[in-house]
Amino acid sequence: MKLPEEGALLRIFIGEDDRYDHRPLYEWLVLQAREAGLAGATVVRGIMGYGSSSRRIHTTRLLRLSEDLPVIVEIVDTEERLEAFLDRVADAIQEGLVTLEKARVKIYRGRA
Repeated sequence: MKLPEEGALLRIFIGEDDRYDHRPLYEWLVLQAREAGLAGATVVRGIMGYGSSSRRIHTTRLLRLSEDLPVIVEIVDTEERLEAFLDRVADAIQEGLVTLEKARVKIYRGRA
């Protein structure tokens, strides 16, 4: 797959405990992105954060172990394809934040 230099980055900020269709939401989102043929997706687990519905800090610190750490799902492709993907999965995101920003794709290579 060739990805144009003028790409986009979709970031979905959710909680580790968020679920959809009996599985972690982040896992479901990555599987949906692959099924949609998007260029790539990565899940990043945060070590500390808070969101709009809970001002409580979620952290990995030993004295305050949290079971609902922040998770960011990052997906790269063209803006048009990411907008279409977001339309398809938006209802599954019950809480969180979604951003879409321009990204200059400098290298996109797979194994030969």
